Amino acid sequence: MTRTSCFDAILFDCDGVLVDSEPITHRVLAAMLAEQGWAISLEEASRTFTGKTVRDESARITQHTGKPVTDEWLTEFWQRRNAALEAELVEVPGAGRAVQALHQALDGRIAVASGADRGKVELQLRKTGIFDYFQERICSGHEQARNKPYPDVYLAAAKLLGADPARCAVVEDTVTGTRAGVAAGATVFGYSPAGLNHSAAQELRDAGARHIFQDMAELPGLIAAGI
Repeated sequence: MTRTSCFDAILFDCDGVLVDSEPITHRVLAAMLAEQGWAISLEEASRTFTGKTVRDESARITQHTGKPVTDEWLTEFWQRRNAALEAELVEVPGAGRAVQALHQALDGRIAVASGADRGKVELQLRKTGIFDYFQERICSGHEQARNKPYPDVYLAAAKLLGADPARCAVVEDTVTGTRAGVAAGATVFGYSPAGLNHSAAQELRDAGARHIFQDMAELPGLIAAGI
């Protein structure tokens, strides 16, 4: 791939694209919601919260528990979540090699644009050994005026790289994130392996993903082909 290819930069989501964090996060969340009175299964938690932040879903949580989502409760959730991620997290199969290949092919013009808080993103990239490929090229939706499905975090990531969003490829695995990438004007590559913690292929297509793939090992070739 050369800098004259279809894309000047690659913008990665993090959870479910680079790291297999969702099952861990949802397990912790389900346990804490049960403590609040919402006996939610892990499967239901995955369907409900994949691609969304707990803070953004606070009204739904309060509806089921009858209790407000306080800053103290969120802080405890983040602490318990981060401890579990630190102990158990692994990369999405093939993600590290894909990141390495694309970092080299695009002279480092890759970034992470996540809806999660920066602390979580950096913890996960360090834990899985791919932080050095991104370093300061990380944008958090928590630091934008609006989080996904709005385009703000992808626009911020493109600006950080000095890239036109229309010349960026976005790698996403959820409807929420796909809508954000499309709204930014980027070309979305939808990662849709089997499992509860990713949106289905047709859902990603309906949200505007241009290309669907199931194996991270395919991604560098797909980007190079510009398809």
